[in-house]
Amino acid sequence: MQFESFAAFINMGGYAFYVWLSFGVTFVAMGIIAIQSFFKHQNLLKQVVVEQERKARIKRARKQQQAST
Repeated sequence: MQFESFAAFINMGGYAFYVWLSFGVTFVAMGIIAIQSFFKHQNLLKQVVVEQERKARIKRARKQQQAST
């Protein structure tokens, strides 16, 4: 669909409110999903580090226990 001017493009043939509202809702939803995914990824990385540290502490404790017996 071609438009005669930029104003006609913005007006979208009289359906501008619905068209731009749908674009806005879509971009906001996509932004929320991206931000939420970023924070969940960061949280998961922190949990992995904590788990690795826990396993290393357990391994060190077992070695100390075996060395002392």
